[in-house]
Amino acid sequence: MTSDVSRSRTAGAPISWGVCEVPGWGYQMPAPRVLAEMRDLGLRATEFGPSGFLPVDPRQKASLLADFGLEAVGGFLPVVLHRAEHDPLPEVDVFADACSAAGAEVVVLAAVTGLDGYDVRPELDPAQWKTLLANLDLLNEHLAGRGLLAVVHPHMGTLIENDGDVRRVLTGSSIALCIDTGHLVAAGADPVAITLAAPERVGHVHLKDVDAALAARVTGGELSFSDAVANGLWTVLGEGSVDLESMIGALQQVGYQGWYVLEHDVMLGQEPPPGAGPVHAVSRSLDYLRRVLA
Repeated sequence: MTSDVSRSRTAGAPISWGVCEVPGWGYQMPAPRVLAEMRDLGLRATEFGPSGFLPVDPRQKASLLADFGLEAVGGFLPVVLHRAEHDPLPEVDVFADACSAAGAEVVVLAAVTGLDGYDVRPELDPAQWKTLLANLDLLNEHLAGRGLLAVVHPHMGTLIENDGDVRRVLTGSSIALCIDTGHLVAAGADPVAITLAAPERVGHVHLKDVDAALAARVTGGELSFSDAVANGLWTVLGEGSVDLESMIGALQQVGYQGWYVLEHDVMLGQEPPPGAGPVHAVSRSLDYLRRVLA
């Protein structure tokens, strides 16, 4: 039996409405419509979304979410961590200010390449890996000092993507993980095995499902990540290849008490008519999750 705590800690994410930080990703839906549709689906919380989606001022950001009856979770922060000459602290602190003002808890770090998008992923040399891992520990300690949870998000097209990368993080740093079921499965990793092997390191969860055939074309170099997303790489929960019931069962087994964030990344060519668009896919995913958590 899944606890009431788990059901109450289900959150939305603007990326499920096509709102993304990648230039040229597609039509970006306005915050009032996205937040209203989240509220009307019965979601009680959301991640922030990319810079520019919500107001820049931390108090205005918190106020807008409150106007729609939504609690702030925190959110996804792409940051360069592997360059010795780059100090990530200033941009992380700006994000942390917004979290603190809104009562949010989680800073989801993605170790991005420094290039736009997620289609090109260079290999790091040992010195760059050392810098990346040291920065993860630095930010983990710094954000803990501010009362926030830092997690690192394995993500297709970033420098922490697959099972080997996750193992380097687990052995080389102390930061917690954001388990993203779709990104890990698409990269050939097993999120259930990772969770059961290091349950104490799971701090945050993004629930995503994946079209295995499209994912294989990305990892095989036949298709870019962005083209795969445009063609339906991510599916409604329960309609792809991820064993989400086993994943949630594994989390319950280890006493996970964090957030379950629904994610179904999409690209939009134009604004959907009122009552149409991504809201229907999110509704189906939410229905699926509610059944699993019943």
